[in-house]
Amino acid sequence: MASTKEIIEITEACGAYNYEPLPIVISRAEGIWVWDPEGDRYMDMLSAYSALNQGHRHPRIIRALKEQVARVTLTSRAFHNDQLGPFLLELLEMCGMEMALPMNTGAEAVETAVKTARKWGYEVKKVRKDRAKIIVCNNAFHGRTITLISMSSEEQYRNGFGPFTPGFEIIPFDDPDALERAIDGDTVAFLIEPIQGEAGVIVPRDGYLRSVRDICTRNNVLLMLDEIQTGFGRTGRLFAYQREGIEPDVLILGKALAGGVLPASAVAARREVLGVFQPGDHGSTFGGNPLACAVARAALGVVRDEELAKRAEALGSYFLGKLAEIKSPMVAEVRGRGLLAAVELREGAKTARACCEELMAEGMLCKETHRNVIRFTPPLIITKDELDWALERIAGVLK
Repeated sequence: MASTKEIIEITEACGAYNYEPLPIVISRAEGIWVWDPEGDRYMDMLSAYSALNQGHRHPRIIRALKEQVARVTLTSRAFHNDQLGPFLLELLEMCGMEMALPMNTGAEAVETAVKTARKWGYEVKKVRKDRAKIIVCNNAFHGRTITLISMSSEEQYRNGFGPFTPGFEIIPFDDPDALERAIDGDTVAFLIEPIQGEAGVIVPRDGYLRSVRDICTRNNVLLMLDEIQTGFGRTGRLFAYQREGIEPDVLILGKALAGGVLPASAVAARREVLGVFQPGDHGSTFGGNPLACAVARAALGVVRDEELAKRAEALGSYFLGKLAEIKSPMVAEVRGRGLLAAVELREGAKTARACCEELMAEGMLCKETHRNVIRFTPPLIITKDELDWALERIAGVLK
């Protein structure tokens, strides 16, 4: 096997420079632990940005993968397969929706939600042709396609990629009054993350989601929640919006939907909303493929049967509490929900990148978001003792 140094050199020589990963190569993984080619072990406190809520290579998910790959992997949607229907039924039972449309990546799912909202706007709400408007929030992250960066306020995501897709209005996050002012007769949807992950784990004030739900209902505007990163137990609830007792019109799902084994995503909604699609309106060669559906069914079963949301609530409360107890002049704020946690560093302190590199040297992997925020999102199967192991190293680096 090639060494860490050799693999990094090959990767950097052959690949476009669109990522700046930590200087580690992961060659093996199990549960919350990963190993490099030299055999050194590290705790994974990133979980592939919450795609690995169930942990690396969960036995139940891998078993489903092996059983399905021995039968059939791809049929395309030109034909039915025996996994899609059961997967959709189990997903809808879990999220309380009436209809779902499967895709592959999170970005594809958000693009699908955008198309859904526009078509609903024209066919149901009767918005003027080609005038549908979707309201989004500043600092949000919904993906990297041209349409999705068109709704972004992050300059680096946009720089050099114009012209951009029209039809979006950006308002401040956690500001119901701004939403009320932005809505007009052409508004079809409000697209929002219940907690902004890439922005640095920005948690809105209590009652924010209830307020925007009321505003959307009064104005016949779809409330579309992007729970790609916050879904499937991450924040201490099955879905983050459940903490406020509301229901979205459209729910966008991905990442942990297939347990980090392969890409799977979906848009779930009321029948009135997704029912606007007719054959030929939208599709995907791999969306709803039997391999992904079988894996996702197993991944959903792990979330449900191992009560990962309850684990995240209890362990997240403990973890956030212990992070807040760390006495360090470097720390500006600790915030989060469940096992979605962030430490914001003060200006003039070490950068978040430097802290992540020091933590890597201590045997723990996490990743900065922006310059001054360290994000911690361990697999939800982590134990209290393992969190204590991590906390000891975090405290050492922050002090």
